[in-house]
Amino acid sequence: MSIQRVSSKWAKTNAILPHPTLAAYIPETRLYTFEHLNEMLAVYGTVYIKPDNGTYGKGVMRAERQTEQLPPTEEGIIEERTWYVLRYEVDILTFESLDELHRVVSSRIKKRPYLIQRGIPLLQHEARPFDLRVLTQMNLRHHWETTLIVGRVAAPDKVVTNHHSGGTTRFFNELVAPYMDVKEAVRLEQKLSKMGERVAWQLQKRYPRLREIGLDVGLDQQNYPWILEVNTRPAIKVFASLPNKSLYHKIFRYAVGYGRYTASTGKPVRSKKKA
Repeated sequence: MSIQRVSSKWAKTNAILPHPTLAAYIPETRLYTFEHLNEMLAVYGTVYIKPDNGTYGKGVMRAERQTEQLPPTEEGIIEERTWYVLRYEVDILTFESLDELHRVVSSRIKKRPYLIQRGIPLLQHEARPFDLRVLTQMNLRHHWETTLIVGRVAAPDKVVTNHHSGGTTRFFNELVAPYMDVKEAVRLEQKLSKMGERVAWQLQKRYPRLREIGLDVGLDQQNYPWILEVNTRPAIKVFASLPNKSLYHKIFRYAVGYGRYTASTGKPVRSKKKA
């Protein structure tokens, strides 16, 4: 029986939201429309616009609402100037109106379904934002187990952190050390581990043939963890370069156990069409 894959970010979000504990970690996410863009920029200031079925961070944009206070008029009236910024890969575009921003976004997304998600001001490493990848797998006893938590640092001027967009992998403790003490880091790591297992369990209720997930978690300025995305075909072999070879061997052994790779050749098993 093939491993189940779920390509739609919207479907995965709506499968997780009914779990009251997990819902508190999901940033507000809506289908992209002009009205939702207007409302969410007014509330949050920054949003991410991402394809519902995208992979590797392709097509992800970040939109920002910027304001500045103008000098008082002769009548003493204080007004604000508002403008909008769109970041895509390394491009930065500026617009004087929301209508202009929406037109450019619409020209990029065309008729494809896109989501708009609250922007989280991520913690940074060497002036670049980072997030955490929580890898959770079905172990050999058929229980969900978080096997790895690592950090991913965005490439310079990029809006996403993944490897395919130039992001680099860093150890969890290295990234969080400037923001918390050792005990807090241990508690966070335990929390993320359980979070991965709870998300996997929740998704499996709707997608029973699910066997692995990669949870992308961002930490905000108060060290609060936000679930940014869930990948049902997470990268595994990229971790072969980790110094801890026994850890990678465990990850790979689990993947063989649930049928992602063959034991004899180590090559991927062909999977059927995504859900």
